[in-house]
Amino acid sequence: MLEQLPYLTLKTPPKSTALLKQQCADFVVKEDLGYEMSGEGEFVALKVRKTACNTLFVGEKLAKFAGVSERNMGYAGLKDRQAITEQWFCLQMPGQETPDFSQFILEGVEILEVTRHHRKIRTGSLQGNHFEILLRDAQETDELKARLNFVANFGFPNYFMEQRFGRDCHNLTQALRWAQGEIKVKDRKKRSFYLSAARSEIFNLVAAARIEQNLAQQVLLNDIVQLKGSHSWFKADESEDLNALQVRLNQQDILLTAPLIGEENLVASAIENDIVEQHNAFSPLMKQEKMKAARRPLLMQAQDFQWQFVEEGLKLSFYLPAGSYATALIRELVNYKEA
Repeated sequence: MLEQLPYLTLKTPPKSTALLKQQCADFVVKEDLGYEMSGEGEFVALKVRKTACNTLFVGEKLAKFAGVSERNMGYAGLKDRQAITEQWFCLQMPGQETPDFSQFILEGVEILEVTRHHRKIRTGSLQGNHFEILLRDAQETDELKARLNFVANFGFPNYFMEQRFGRDCHNLTQALRWAQGEIKVKDRKKRSFYLSAARSEIFNLVAAARIEQNLAQQVLLNDIVQLKGSHSWFKADESEDLNALQVRLNQQDILLTAPLIGEENLVASAIENDIVEQHNAFSPLMKQEKMKAARRPLLMQAQDFQWQFVEEGLKLSFYLPAGSYATALIRELVNYKEA
């Protein structure tokens, strides 16, 4: 499914190949919460570096060591397992001493900092992630250098990637079965996964359609555009000067968006409306689950994007806001194979 998504860069699939995550050190992620710990409060906050470890597994082990329920453990986001990642966990321990985590031993886990915070670190409550990635065996070619420059200047499609859909798109398949009344889903986590997969699929389809029609960088009537650096948006309707908005888009002052559908969806550009309507099988599910519609930038630009060809391949470093996938950027550069 994801293989069929069109490419923005040079309008063609990449010619270069590379190996991804052959070693954990090839994929380094450092979480940016966007705020500092307060140093006091009922939550013990731990900054952890983990290697080849699952986020949930580490969180469960930390909770068990501290003698608290897994329900009272929090983190901002799931991080890649086949990687070296740094992220924060929290444990709710009101009126209790901070445990001596120097005694905590788990292979692949190093505790970098222990402090306190006054509120829970909730899923999604992060600003972004810093990435340092080695694409092994990538060769320095004119085509790959052209792709790097294009991505640096124009960004990449903000597609949702494999992690969102589950193995063999299981989450999307289950979402459709749920919407059609074939199954009932009682588990709260599964409900969340399935709803996210359905919304992500429609976002990807809208983004793909615009890229295929060379409309990913053009303001259309009734587009929903977002002010860069904020979550504020407005509609490019008849009251707006589309030519002036196009200038602002070219200057990257505003961003085009695509939908994360909900119980009530905005009337937007014709191309978006058609795709949302074609997938209205999900509408009753969105109403039933009271999902709030949202917007997501159609394209994403990596911040502090740098690259260097080395003996082992191509080194990349960049920063992405929360919710954007490093692999969506990488697929614009090379055909990669994961370990």
